Amino acid sequence: MGSDTVRIPILKLHNYLLISIQIDLDDQTAIQFQEDLLSKIHESGASGVVIDLTSVDIIDSFIAKVLGDVVTMSDLMGAKVVLTGIQPAVAMTLIDLGIHLQDVPTALDLEQGLIKLRQELEE
Repeated sequence: MGSDTVRIPILKLHNYLLISIQIDLDDQTAIQFQEDLLSKIHESGASGVVIDLTSVDIIDSFIAKVLGDVVTMSDLMGAKVVLTGIQPAVAMTLIDLGIHLQDVPTALDLEQGLIKLRQELEE
């Protein structure tokens, strides 16, 4: 494995990080994403993260757990996460697995997500 792992691009916009997941997540990619995102939060001192899941139509239990962990870890590092574009099947998987993201703000799309993030951080 190693070097052929697909990296999910993480864009920086002002003090936020934007991620649009456009590929099928396998375990390796998910772990790499988790590491990349946490490093990026650490380096950039970002105060917020928007993760857009519009293109993700199905997730398994491992990916769901990683996603939950990413939210928790980002939070611990001082970056608020907003999830956008959650598909019905993904929502059902998260609930079925007991991964509770009820404290996580969500929005329909990336644009709404940014607005939501701004509101969250102003409180």
